[in-house]
Amino acid sequence: MTTSIASPAAAPTAAVAGPAAVIDTGRVADLIHQLLVELGEDPAREGLTGTPDRVAAWWRAFLSPDRAESATCFTESQLGGQLVIVGGMSVWSLCEHHMLPMNLQVTAGYVPGGEVVGLSKFGRIAQHFAGRLQVQERFTRQVAEYLNSVIGHEDIAVAVRGVHLCMSMRGVRMEEARTTTVHSGGRFGTDPVLSQQFLTLTTGLWGAS
Repeated sequence: MTTSIASPAAAPTAAVAGPAAVIDTGRVADLIHQLLVELGEDPAREGLTGTPDRVAAWWRAFLSPDRAESATCFTESQLGGQLVIVGGMSVWSLCEHHMLPMNLQVTAGYVPGGEVVGLSKFGRIAQHFAGRLQVQERFTRQVAEYLNSVIGHEDIAVAVRGVHLCMSMRGVRMEEARTTTVHSGGRFGTDPVLSQQFLTLTTGLWGAS
């Protein structure tokens, strides 16, 4: 298992840039057709009929995730410095180095400051940043920085555990390999007790899955 720990060095941003070009599914289907031919396959044979169109439709759907809409926050004045952790979020992304899938288990934690964030928004934010060619390290930072902009402060931590098919089914082919990235900000970077609570609860959630 590889672990990377990062703390934000600059003010959080709400940038949600992703694929901007309109995907020409007809052209993509043509390219998939050509790929099948170059791989020695017959795109007209039973089983492959319609495959280029299906693959092109999937690419368009995958690279066009729902927008990370502004999260709904609810006023809650009596929080008492609670630690809020949202886990069990599993999203699929694509490694931009080999264009193979990676499954990312996401856990986010924050300390509310008079408001709480609508829980479903955490999953939508994770899905938004997963729907593109990615690397896990960047994905972790993007989710954390977007949450910073939503919550309005840096008391946020995001941990991601990834299974990368580029490592499981090619190269060294280590199926049990897992990569863990942690982005800690604000009190999570300065308060060892809070940081340990987050990591303990996070690894507990992963161990139960």
